[in-house]
Amino acid sequence: MSKVQIYTDGAARGNPDGPGGYGAVIQFLDSQGRLHEKILSAGYRKTTNNRMELMAAIVALEALNRPCEVELYSDSKYLTDAFNQKWIDNWVKNNWVRGKSGPVKNIDLWERLLKAKAPHRVMFIWVRGHAGHPQNERCDLLATSAADGEDLLDDPGVNS
Repeated sequence: MSKVQIYTDGAARGNPDGPGGYGAVIQFLDSQGRLHEKILSAGYRKTTNNRMELMAAIVALEALNRPCEVELYSDSKYLTDAFNQKWIDNWVKNNWVRGKSGPVKNIDLWERLLKAKAPHRVMFIWVRGHAGHPQNERCDLLATSAADGEDLLDDPGVNS
């Protein structure tokens, strides 16, 4: 399996009713040891920070064209803890209900993320946001620039 590092971030202005964006950087070494990189980013008219954190991971995993061993770095505990603390396993087992807290939010994106993750071996690694991690800072700039950009997309999972 090819080894890939993915760095992601999401942002929303006026969370939860403002524009948002995501940024992702995919890096891998080819057989000659040369670094390759793919950058992904998009902005949405109205969304939430958590949805953009999930979208960054989704689009990056969907961009991989064969099964990979992935280290996915994110400053979102919402994303990393869902897998590292096995919350998602319970959510799926309980038909997307969190007990007394009611239904899980963003089910559409969690289901898409599980599908995108399925062919890969993914390790979710939390990094502290805005703490000088170069790739996290880069993804933050991609996400905020996308949120502030033009040609924003509609997020079908957010009520208009």
